[in-house]
Amino acid sequence: MPIWNRKIEKMDRAEMDQLQLERLQAVVNRAYRDVPFYHRKFAALNVAPEDVQSLEDIVRLPFTTKEDLRDGYPYEMFAVPLREIVRIHSSSGATAKPIVVGYTKNDLKHWAEQVARVMSAAGVTKDDVVQIAFDYGLFTGGFGMHYGAERLGASVIPVSLGNTERQIQIMQDFRSTVLVSTPSYALYLTEVMNRVGVSTASLCLRVGLFGAEPMSDWMRSEIERRLGIVATDNYGVSAVMGPGIAGECELRNGLHINEDHFLAEVVDPDTLEPVPEDHTGELVITTLTKEGLPMIRYRTHDVTSITRQPCKCGRTTARMSPVRKRTDDMFIIRGVNVYPSEIEALLYDIEHVEPKYQVVLEREEGLDYLTLKVELSAHMISDQMQKLVELEETIKRRVHAVIGLTPRVRLVEPKTLENVDRSNRVIDNRER
Repeated sequence: MPIWNRKIEKMDRAEMDQLQLERLQAVVNRAYRDVPFYHRKFAALNVAPEDVQSLEDIVRLPFTTKEDLRDGYPYEMFAVPLREIVRIHSSSGATAKPIVVGYTKNDLKHWAEQVARVMSAAGVTKDDVVQIAFDYGLFTGGFGMHYGAERLGASVIPVSLGNTERQIQIMQDFRSTVLVSTPSYALYLTEVMNRVGVSTASLCLRVGLFGAEPMSDWMRSEIERRLGIVATDNYGVSAVMGPGIAGECELRNGLHINEDHFLAEVVDPDTLEPVPEDHTGELVITTLTKEGLPMIRYRTHDVTSITRQPCKCGRTTARMSPVRKRTDDMFIIRGVNVYPSEIEALLYDIEHVEPKYQVVLEREEGLDYLTLKVELSAHMISDQMQKLVELEETIKRRVHAVIGLTPRVRLVEPKTLENVDRSNRVIDNRER
């Protein structure tokens, strides 16, 4: 079973703790000195960098949130001058400011190394042909996996997302052995393969690395059954780095965290106090080596647990359980993070509808769809067909501008959605 960086991935626990402490102290000093946001946060808590004398002292430091990054748009959270930033990625954002992430040359070097470890743990080698079906652009997934695969020495096919029949043709002609995509897109690929009469026997695929959205046990088993591959899960957060924070080894008994680059905590989402090892809570991440955008105690809102027991694969790094839930109302569809509040905000600006809505997520032939039910205003005459069609198209365009996906829109009569609240705002029928 290959291990890409044996020195780090099999490091003794005491050595890893010491390495993390040294790097934590360095990043805290850098953030305090070079990022005014952190200087203010530290002062408000009456804490200074020299107060960090052990890893346990991290609880004295402030949390960072998505809202903090948006408030710092575009460059206020950067710790280096813009001339030292060689790559910029960003989240989508129309009703709210997007999150901007900057990388130095060293950041990109570390990023490639982190992803190379994740891919190697999944069983990828320099002899593989890696087909990347993630979107290339401001989204971090495509570029992150691309450079990690190249660092590993594998052959990379940057197909990007979409044009599914062409994806299948490339798999056949280029003899791709590794697929990188969202799990839902992998399922959709199998549906299209059935439709065009392509058998998995004609493919050379053997491994899949899936991320950007949760992969349930059912999805994993279906992907493996339909494609005849080993499906592994990997984890990244665009605001922190992108893919490469953690990934499963071939034993698939938790996701190995790149602990020399990230200090991971699990806290109670209500009290924000640390929870014991192996207990479930919200994942909080501190970057240990990132220069462009150092991150202190970033609240991911992802629910997981962490164990530091060595894995049978030989790695000694901590492992996190797969993320299947969140502490907020964000949901993921086709690899896109969607906040219901963003939908609500745009509905306020559209005439003839109320900001009363419900989201229904469904999976058809392996592809995920978002249906948006929107309540008409009381003064809108619902039998004016042309106006209703125009209204639906307006909502589709506005939603696409905000989240990058075009929903199905269903306009419903006034007062239809009166009983919709946070508990039933989003109905996810995909696993059914």
